[in-house]
Amino acid sequence: MGSQLPLFNTFSIEFSKELPTGPSYIFVCNHQSMFDIPPMIYYLRKYYPKFVAKKELAKGIPSISLNLRIGENCPIDRKDRKQAIAALTNFSKNVNEKNRSVVIFAEGTRSRTGEPKPFQRSGLKTIFKYVPEAVVVPVSINNSWKIDRYGRFPYGIGNHIKVTCHHPIPLKDRNHDEVIDQAQEIVHKGVIL
Repeated sequence: MGSQLPLFNTFSIEFSKELPTGPSYIFVCNHQSMFDIPPMIYYLRKYYPKFVAKKELAKGIPSISLNLRIGENCPIDRKDRKQAIAALTNFSKNVNEKNRSVVIFAEGTRSRTGEPKPFQRSGLKTIFKYVPEAVVVPVSINNSWKIDRYGRFPYGIGNHIKVTCHHPIPLKDRNHDEVIDQAQEIVHKGVIL
């Protein structure tokens, strides 16, 4: 599936395996730019994805900020660990109760060069704890960093942003650290520099 963004940038998504609706999915992604978010919202819509994001995004970005505030998403304060864990706990319980899915950019912050970063574990472990029947889907995002590598201006043109949803990893009865290690390895291998 593919689409076009402004400035002749295009994006597409590829699923290594068809994901049936029903279970809660935890889409664990690398993070390259703000342009990672719209394709995830659009192409994963049938899984009712809810996003974990830094609280600063809940203000000032048309439609995205509003969605973060009122769409049962999870804005967190990365400087306040206690607040972040409490917010993630409440968020995860709600996801589990309503059978929603989660999108989390597990590196914690975006890469301005496309180079993958290690996953931050505490947020993932909190989600895993409270959504124990979920299925983890590693997601590799490529080339979105090229659009806003210089900040807000000038934007890059003619890039192809590719999102790859890899084979799912059932979470039930698995060691959480092993699942994180496996997902990180898959996501990082799928990033093309």
